[in-house]
Amino acid sequence: MAQTTFSGPVKSLAGFITAGVNSSVSLSADTTLTVAAHAGKIIMLNDADGKFTLPSISSTAPNDPTSPDQTNNIGASFFFYVETAATDLDILTDGTDKFVGAAIVAVDDGAKKAFVPAASNDVITLNGSTKGGIIGSVIKVTAIDTATYLVHDSLLIGSGTIVTPFADA
Repeated sequence: MAQTTFSGPVKSLAGFITAGVNSSVSLSADTTLTVAAHAGKIIMLNDADGKFTLPSISSTAPNDPTSPDQTNNIGASFFFYVETAATDLDILTDGTDKFVGAAIVAVDDGAKKAFVPAASNDVITLNGSTKGGIIGSVIKVTAIDTATYLVHDSLLIGSGTIVTPFADA
């Protein structure tokens, strides 16, 4: 089925189902993500030291809000699943966009801690131990405002003495 663009509210009485072979994408090399190819999908990370760069947030109000060519990407979400244990895996913004929200890092002895990014943080680094990134770790980010990605629905599996996965580039 071709891509369809709607303008105005869309109502489904039975809900929308995202399922099928195009609902996930496996990345095994450094990748600059796009809204068209990656937003709303399960992004399976298969590069232990990969660099995965989120698209720049565009919050510009379109001249024609019904145009399918508008560049505003507020609301685009990216759901990451660590399928290959991380060693130095980065989820990066363009450097201008920053993170807000929180990520929880937990270890198998029951210890867990929520980490909140500093105002300047534009990188999430997973190392497969203290910062999370063991297979099964998940993290979701959503463009919520000009230069702001919200980190939410995240559980990073780690080991040892846990520390923040947030940093500056």
